[in-house]
Amino acid sequence: MAEVRNILFIMYDQLRHDYLGCAGHPTIRTPNFDRFAAKSTRFSRAYVQSPVCGASRMSFYTGRYVHSHGAAWNNFPLKVGEQTLGDHLRRAGMDAWLVGKTHMAVDRDGMARLGLSPDSVIGARVAECGFDIWDRDDGLWAEGPDGFYDARRSPYNEWLKSLGYPAENPWHAHANSGIGDDADIASGWLLQNADQPANIREEHSETPWLTGRAIDFIDSHDDTPWLCHLSYIKPHWPYIVPAPYHDMYGPNDVQPATRSAGERVDPQPVYGAFMANPIGQAFSRDEVRARVIPAYMGLISQCDDQFGRLLDHLQATGRMDNTMIVVTSDHGDYLGDHWLGEKDLFHDASSRVPLIIHDPRTQADATRGTVCDALVETIDLAPTFLDAVGADPAGHILEGRSLQPFLHGKTPAAWRQVAISEYDYSATGMAQSLGVAPRDARLFMVFDGRFKMMHAEGGFRPMLFDLLTDPDEIRDLATDPDHAETLDQLYQHLTGWALRPSQRTTMSDAQIIARRGGSQRKGIFLGVWDSDGIAPDELAKITGKAQDRRA
Repeated sequence: MAEVRNILFIMYDQLRHDYLGCAGHPTIRTPNFDRFAAKSTRFSRAYVQSPVCGASRMSFYTGRYVHSHGAAWNNFPLKVGEQTLGDHLRRAGMDAWLVGKTHMAVDRDGMARLGLSPDSVIGARVAECGFDIWDRDDGLWAEGPDGFYDARRSPYNEWLKSLGYPAENPWHAHANSGIGDDADIASGWLLQNADQPANIREEHSETPWLTGRAIDFIDSHDDTPWLCHLSYIKPHWPYIVPAPYHDMYGPNDVQPATRSAGERVDPQPVYGAFMANPIGQAFSRDEVRARVIPAYMGLISQCDDQFGRLLDHLQATGRMDNTMIVVTSDHGDYLGDHWLGEKDLFHDASSRVPLIIHDPRTQADATRGTVCDALVETIDLAPTFLDAVGADPAGHILEGRSLQPFLHGKTPAAWRQVAISEYDYSATGMAQSLGVAPRDARLFMVFDGRFKMMHAEGGFRPMLFDLLTDPDEIRDLATDPDHAETLDQLYQHLTGWALRPSQRTTMSDAQIIARRGGSQRKGIFLGVWDSDGIAPDELAKITGKAQDRRA
């Protein structure tokens, strides 16, 4: 019987849940994701714990809600002391390695306070979200008047230079730009250039490079069990892709935007602020969608081809038989739906992600090729991984629940009633335009499988959608008195979630239960009148003949 020896944890950046053939997209070509889904379990209702890169990823890696780990936005440091996948898995005898992106910011003050050197093994792991590093490349090597967005060295940039690409920043000049008129750089940052082929050989672009690095890692690590987090930057912007993917799709492949003119009439204020930002304004234009979405789809098809390359290698080397493989994303992409671009809010285009899991064990044979509609949170992956290797899921630390029962055709008892997601927009221009203090610039999603509520701190009204009668999430029902009871029920769920003991991470329930009544056996007797009913051995150390020393 096959066992799980290794885990290949693949994350794509900004991949929508519905932009796969197996998820029902009418024109996108993803044969490798589709064949993978045919021998795996696809979870159709998986939600991230925050619809923004950094915060979402920290929840994946810690198995904890944003409210618990505190790294609430991009480049907010993950505080020293938070345990991650690497910490949990190493106790089970499995290494945890990174190939690609984490978007993790190190808690430098915390490390300095504890005297942790980043040059030490422990310090390096704390500084890298618990992973050992094969290659870390966050894939955002933008440069402006104030310097680089990411000041770290880019191994991908260095590799391109070693191949003879002449620019100082070939990530931008070649991998993420085309060639315009008069041989000028057609920057991928300008959406009008999205239909241009990137100025790079396809095999040298980011997705093939990272796939190659993952194969190198896999081929060189047969000595100990491993989790490899293969974390791609694409199909995240800049929306530009090399030939032949740049013209694989055209305007006829662009699905109509999911939006209504009514959404712009007296919108909920936070939603209105995001619609009014430059990204929302851009993606509200049909010509932008017609130029960008084919490039986005081309990036996905390139990801699919490289995933096929990876699957073929695993099959050829016999590793499919003992490797759990997970395909998911850190959030979606509005692409003009609801008059928005990017991510940030809680419509399904943003907060719902693909999740496909291949369990090599025979216990999973009955669920291969099936779709599970259970309400899933992405923090469920960490306990699933621990379950798969036979380790304690550490329920006092990890806030998700193992998906293993679903993989093995079983229904867990008392599965969750709601999915929770959070968004801290305090560092954005929208908080500034609304005049909201950082402590109040926070949003919460509560979704019970039918009704989805967005609660906004700062005195703003909520939003409410009925996905049974309105699956496109167009009609905001929050002010409808007929739905007041539904809102109240969702707020009760939010309150119950907020009252969970999320910071009690050093004592498990089993340890607490074992302590009950233990003090009496260590000589502590409170409220005891006499020795009746007390075991003799418990009294042995506090009774006996006294030696009078009062004189």
